[in-house]
Amino acid sequence: MRWIELRRSKIKVYGQKNRLAFKGLDEEHTLFLHGLLTNDVKGMPPFSVSYHLMLRQNGAPIREFFLYKLQDHYLLDTPDPAKQVIEDLEKRKLSLKVYLEDLTPNYRHIFLLGEDSKDFVEKVWGNAPQEGRLIVEGSVIIAHNSVRFRETGYDLIGELSDLELPESLMMTTEEAENLRIRRCIPAVGKELREGFSPLEAGVLRYAISLNKGCYVGQEAIARVYYRGRTPRTLVLLQAEGLREGEKLFDGDKQVGTVTSVGSEGYALGYVLRVHAQKEKVLYTPEGTAVKLIKVCEEVVP
Repeated sequence: MRWIELRRSKIKVYGQKNRLAFKGLDEEHTLFLHGLLTNDVKGMPPFSVSYHLMLRQNGAPIREFFLYKLQDHYLLDTPDPAKQVIEDLEKRKLSLKVYLEDLTPNYRHIFLLGEDSKDFVEKVWGNAPQEGRLIVEGSVIIAHNSVRFRETGYDLIGELSDLELPESLMMTTEEAENLRIRRCIPAVGKELREGFSPLEAGVLRYAISLNKGCYVGQEAIARVYYRGRTPRTLVLLQAEGLREGEKLFDGDKQVGTVTSVGSEGYALGYVLRVHAQKEKVLYTPEGTAVKLIKVCEEVVP
């Protein structure tokens, strides 16, 4: 088991129950989030967690969230500053009676990962939730969230001052970034940004619902999806000395771009699909050989 302390904002989203709830309509805060985020909010069962993107009208990602559905409200987990996010969301709620509260100062966030993490959770709290679900034990939210690092893992969010974890098992931020890259996990601002469709990043299976109805950016996503396979795809690369933004060539043809670089010789980047074969060697403008390790969409989260 390994663990890392995450420095991410926590925002409570709540609101008034819809006046027509007796006709089967949802609460206003559910309607608000459902029309804003890429994944299915209405379909989330109580005490569950899912991953979402927030898009521009053109389909470009601008934010990412893990969304936790609790008894009567949602909790947004985001890497962006809470004040900035709240100001943005306030502009989008229109006449909906939706309220946003920054809970970041109240919460500590530990993520446990590895096969032994379940045993640890059961030992401390006597119970561990199933994949995609969460439980609340006292002042602590415990969510089974294998999407975050592509392996068995648990979010621990809340009052954790009494939690004892071995320092020897703590992951550094650098180690976590290297793991993100090796696991082909796209990040907003790097792989998920203007100029690239989220579908090229391989997030469709866990971040986007094609059946939920309208949300901001939905039409752009649908156009890309129904055209068939994207011309570019996200890949894991291996080489020393790469730089983010560096171009990749196959012969004289530019075929890709590096988007994230770790400290262990691995990187992520987009490559034209027809040139994205495992073990293929591409080159930087300076002639550095770059080995293509795998196509990320083939990695099931």
